[in-house]
Amino acid sequence: MLNQNQTPLIDALKAYTTHAHTPFYTPGHKRGKGIHQPLADLLGTKVFDADLTELANLDNLFAPQGVIQQAQQLAAAAFGASQTWFLVNGSTCGIEAAILATCGTGDKIILPRNVHSSAIAGLILSGAIPIFLNPEYDPVLDIAHSITPESVQAALQKHPDAKAVFVVYPTYYGVCGDLQAIAQITHQYNIPLLVDEAHGAHFAFHPQLPTPALAAGADLTIQSSHKVLGAMTQASMLHVQGQRIDIDRVSKALQLVQSTSPSYILLASLDAARQQMALHGNELMSHTLQLADEARTRISQIPGLSVLQVTSPGFMALDKTRLTVNVSGLGITGFTADEILDAQLGVTAEFASMQHLTFIISLGNTPADIEQLVQGFMKLGSRGNTGNLLTRNECIVWDDHLRLSPREAFFADSETLPVEQTSDRICTEIVCPYPPGIPVLMPGEVITKAALEYLQQIQAIGGFISGCTDTSLKTLKVVNFLSAECLSKC
Repeated sequence: MLNQNQTPLIDALKAYTTHAHTPFYTPGHKRGKGIHQPLADLLGTKVFDADLTELANLDNLFAPQGVIQQAQQLAAAAFGASQTWFLVNGSTCGIEAAILATCGTGDKIILPRNVHSSAIAGLILSGAIPIFLNPEYDPVLDIAHSITPESVQAALQKHPDAKAVFVVYPTYYGVCGDLQAIAQITHQYNIPLLVDEAHGAHFAFHPQLPTPALAAGADLTIQSSHKVLGAMTQASMLHVQGQRIDIDRVSKALQLVQSTSPSYILLASLDAARQQMALHGNELMSHTLQLADEARTRISQIPGLSVLQVTSPGFMALDKTRLTVNVSGLGITGFTADEILDAQLGVTAEFASMQHLTFIISLGNTPADIEQLVQGFMKLGSRGNTGNLLTRNECIVWDDHLRLSPREAFFADSETLPVEQTSDRICTEIVCPYPPGIPVLMPGEVITKAALEYLQQIQAIGGFISGCTDTSLKTLKVVNFLSAECLSKC
C-alpha cells in the first residue's frame, strides 16, 4: 500500500536546493544568480533554486527509475490508474501522444467534431483519418454537448476497422455524456476509449462530482491538473488502465511531444497536487461545491440571468464546480458582459461565448470570491434589460466537409487568399475562437460561407481568433488547386 503522505519529487528538490555546490549545468541562470532583476523583483529569488535539470537523484522523465517514478506511482494510485505519466507540456501533448500511440497513417479514429485543437494536431502528427461525429446541440442555449452512445454505435458499425474512439469528457461547459455506455460499445470492438478529461481532474475526489473517466471504463485519459487542481500552469497527467493500450507506444509518443528539458518546478507541483487531493480532496471538493452551489443559487435569482442545468441528450451530468451563466436576457452578448465584469467590476471569467460566461470554481476560490462574483452580476443586471439582441441562432453547425486528411492538407502546397475568396476551398490551417480552442475550420475541410460568417461575427463582437497565420482573418491559407488534385489521385 502506497503512502500518500509522501512527496518524493518535492523532497528531492528540497534536498538539492539546500546542497551547497557550484553549478556548471543548465539552466544558464545558475540557480538564480543570472536572473535579470525585473524578473527577480516579480517572482523573488527562491523559486530559481528549484529550477533544476535532470541531475543525479532527480531522475529522468523519459526513463524514470527514481523519484519521478515514485511520484507517478503515487499519482496512479490516487487517480485510479494502472500507470500514470507526468506531463510538462500540458494536456495538449497528452492528447497528441494518445492519438500517436493508437493510430498510424490511414488509421481511422472516431471522435466528436467539437474536439480541442490539440486533437487536430494529433491527427496531423499521426496521419490518422478522423470519423467525426456531431455532438448533441441545444439550439435554445446555443451550446454543443457530448456525442451519444447511439452515434458511437452507428459509427462503429459503419467503420468497424476504427482503431480508437476519442471523447471529450467533460466539455468546457462541464457537460458530461454517457461515458460508461460509450465505453461498453467501444470495447465490443476491442479498441480503446481515449478521453480528453482535461477539465475533470477533480472528479475522483467527491461523490457529488461526475464519474471519473477511468471509473466509467476509459482506457486512457488526459487531465489538466493545473486547470482545476493545485498544480502550476502546463502541468498535467496521462492515466491508463487495462490491456488495450500499448504502454511502450505511449512512452515513445510522449518522447516526441514533450520537452527533453522538463521543468522540475512543474513536476514538483504535480507531486504536491496529488498529495493534496489524496489527503484532503473530499474536504476541498465539498467546500468548492458549496461555493459553487451558493453562486448558482444566487445568480439564478437575478432577473435576466439563468444558469446551465442538465437539459438534453448528450448531457448526462454536470460538473457543478463549472458555472455557466446565460446573459442574453440582459440584451447583451457574453463578450460584452465579460468586458464589463472584467474592466469595471473586478470579476474575470474563464471564457465568454455568444450568450454565456463560464466560470471555473475551484479549490483556490474563497467565499469572498463568490461574493464578488454575485455582486458583479447584480450590478450588471441593474443596468437594465435593453432587450435580447441575439435575434437568431449563430452557432456553427458542422457538416461532413472533410476532403483531405488533416495531415495531407497541413503539408500540402498552399496559397494565401483574401478571406472572401476562400469559400469552397480546402483549408490548411486550424482556425478557432479561443478559448475554448474548438476549431471552426481545420486542415482538410472545405471552407463554407457559414463558417466564415460565424468566425467574422465572433471577431466583430470581441472574440479572439487563434490558430491561423492571419488572426485578423483578412486572409486564410488554402490548398492550391494543383496540390488538391494531386492528393486526391494519390
